[in-house]
Amino acid sequence: MNNSIIRLEDIFKNYYMGSQAITVLKGVSLEILKNEYVALMGPSGSGKSTLMNILGCLDTATSGKYILNGNDVSKMTDDELAEIRNNEIGFVFQQFNLLPRLSAAENVALPLVYAGVGKKERNERAMEALKMVGLEDRSHHKSNELSGGQIQRVAIARALVNNPALLLADEPTGNLDTKTSVEVMEIFGKIQQAGNTVVLVTHEEDIANYAKRVVKLRDGLVETDILKEVAVM
Repeated sequence: MNNSIIRLEDIFKNYYMGSQAITVLKGVSLEILKNEYVALMGPSGSGKSTLMNILGCLDTATSGKYILNGNDVSKMTDDELAEIRNNEIGFVFQQFNLLPRLSAAENVALPLVYAGVGKKERNERAMEALKMVGLEDRSHHKSNELSGGQIQRVAIARALVNNPALLLADEPTGNLDTKTSVEVMEIFGKIQQAGNTVVLVTHEEDIANYAKRVVKLRDGLVETDILKEVAVM
């Protein structure tokens, strides 16, 4: 059990429109082990975005249990969830979400500012993270001086800078061309090989194929869960 990073037990999620409850997740149970590389897929309305938000502690389940890296996050307060997000999870979004006024290194260091890390250590760790994605030579460039693929790599470095237990990527190639998408996906592969757990949400089959395990949702339930190859430990 202690090898699992994510354990979902019978997760339900309701949204309410007036007095009417709309059930988006209908009892999802899922276990993801440390150092796995998992793609979450599903058509629009399948519940994959809702599940992603729960995995990322951006939203909470209506009922059920969620254990993240040994912590039961199901019953946590908003402040406790924010701390878990900052310490345990790195996020990579389709929209990049970089601050245009800041350099690549300053963008990468932002989570460390919020964590109260001193400036010297912030700079060192930001450069280390940029090195992991092959961009240390662009550390002083602002986002308008970088290509789309480079911007996404900066966003990946920012997600890694806190040494999170889990890297969550939501449609990370959605705004990229095919060649750049391949480059970005190869970086995720290297991150997983370095020991990180990667969970990727995508609706694109060719992007999901980079993962070692593909979980497909339909109508708020896990439809299929296929391990394509066993990662060599």
